[in-house]
Amino acid sequence: MPVPAPVPRQRSAPVAESATRSAAGGDLTLLVIEDDPTGAFSLPELPGGTGGSRVRIRSARNLTEAERLLTDDVHCVLVDLALPGGADGDELAPLRQVLRLAPRHAVLALTSSGDAERAADAVRMGAQDHLFRDELDERLLSRTVRYAVERKRADTAQRKLAESRLRAQENARLERGLLPTPLLQGSDLRFAAHYRPGRSRALLGGDFYDTVRTPDGTVHAMIGDVCGHGPDEAALGVELRIAWRALTLAGLSGDELLSTLQQVLEHERESEEIFATLCAVDIAPDGLRAGLSLAGHPAPLLTSGPGSARLLPYEGGGPALGLLPLARWPRRQVELGPAWSLMLYTDGLIEGRSGPDARERLGDGGMLDVVNEQLTAGLAGEALLESAVTRVRELNGGELTDDVAVLLLSRG
Repeated sequence: MPVPAPVPRQRSAPVAESATRSAAGGDLTLLVIEDDPTGAFSLPELPGGTGGSRVRIRSARNLTEAERLLTDDVHCVLVDLALPGGADGDELAPLRQVLRLAPRHAVLALTSSGDAERAADAVRMGAQDHLFRDELDERLLSRTVRYAVERKRADTAQRKLAESRLRAQENARLERGLLPTPLLQGSDLRFAAHYRPGRSRALLGGDFYDTVRTPDGTVHAMIGDVCGHGPDEAALGVELRIAWRALTLAGLSGDELLSTLQQVLEHERESEEIFATLCAVDIAPDGLRAGLSLAGHPAPLLTSGPGSARLLPYEGGGPALGLLPLARWPRRQVELGPAWSLMLYTDGLIEGRSGPDARERLGDGGMLDVVNEQLTAGLAGEALLESAVTRVRELNGGELTDDVAVLLLSRG
């Protein structure tokens, strides 16, 4: 077989224009690491006049020189598998080092046609493709370099997409795990909840809620809202919810519980400007009455049938948690009756507009109208909450910007 003529080290080989459309400036740069004492990369003689954009070739005598020449404008690396190997007779040691040095570059393995098994091993290790030295010509080199660069870009994009999806799945699992599971074993009350964070693509916001039943048969429910909409506020909301559940199961209630929650807030918040509103109810074991404590939060809605929704009294509540160090939160007794639904909600439900072209806020009155519409239509439980929130969004003319949490307890 005739010996190919050597190619100067900085020679540029012509290549079809479509081969380099994705390369900056229309050109590709190939770094060749070849075990050639002359430092030249050999290609067979080809006829000239092919035109088009070019593949610039850089040559390196060894891996040390290659590391110096591996600049950002290099698109592909061609490594000769005949380079001196590593310890323990590792025949793929040169490729292994190149893959470590050039994780963002396309990599090709160069070997002889009699060494096809090692060429296949190189691809399995991470090379985009292989070339046989004794079958090489300029057309094959150009096409293989182009395909290797595009394949590397596709692989990189696919890997980033997979990593992004994995992170999103992990975040979703984490945030879903932070949402509460009601502890109502032994209670005849029905539970429903609706949660919609205001942050784009978030599953958890600064609103929080929980429901537990203590051994004496009392059902305790709580809903709260940390000021702000970011991940720090969401994390603080989770801390307050967990603290509330632990304190409730430990037997605290009313003013004592809220005072302790305020201490938790003061220790965990990032600045003294952070506060949280909260509504807590404790429903007697017979389900006929409840204690109500408000800390700067909207009063719950109580209904006993279609079109009967009304707000419980707000007067007599205390300030939001974190505003006054020595605050108190009186507990008000509320008569529920034999059959009822009690809806706790955050202000995100009432701060939207009362109509797509209106400037007025929906407010408590508008929310009562919306809920009564759903009750008249015969909706209950989760269907009622979903329909009510959907209607509030329609009146707002689009997505609500604040977090929305709604909790519904029903009896009879």
